[in-house]
Amino acid sequence: MDKDLVKLLDRPIVMVGLMGAGKTSVGRALARRLGVVFVDSDKEIEAAAGCSVVDIFSMYGEAEFRRVEQRVIERLLDTDPRVKVLSTGEGAFITPAVREILLKNALTIWLKADLELLVKRTNSRNTRPQLLHADSRKILGQLIDERYQTYACADITVETRDENLRKTLDKVICAIKQHIAKGKKNGGKETC
Repeated sequence: MDKDLVKLLDRPIVMVGLMGAGKTSVGRALARRLGVVFVDSDKEIEAAAGCSVVDIFSMYGEAEFRRVEQRVIERLLDTDPRVKVLSTGEGAFITPAVREILLKNALTIWLKADLELLVKRTNSRNTRPQLLHADSRKILGQLIDERYQTYACADITVETRDENLRKTLDKVICAIKQHIAKGKKNGGKETC
């Protein structure tokens, strides 16, 4: 556990990025390392809705899913002080209202992965609504083109590779420490 880092954190840490980037795995490991609570926003959305993310998309559409997602993220940030590491769905940070909430109330970390890694990690799962019955390489490539510029607005960017979880986690911890040190020198966080 990194108790010194926990003492320096004044807001929750939120993992953002495309599906397959490692937000849940890295977020869970980060929470364990810091000795704080981890929450996956998609799991909270499923609990609130009583059905899976895939079902929400198919029954109600993406627009309704985004409305539910925003309400759940606001609740997690506003009413649950135990939440210290939060993993979001890939589209959460793309939604302007959610992005504004996250940049204002959390330390956002973009896990940036290349196309090959994303394809490798997502091809074996059927829990990604956008990839069901589609060419995952093509869809993920389009999402990279459309969304990486917005993800770059996160407070911290960590390049993920096809490496073990511990190595990625160490990079995240190092980046958080550098960000905190830089913020103390510059009097605040950068925004985009």
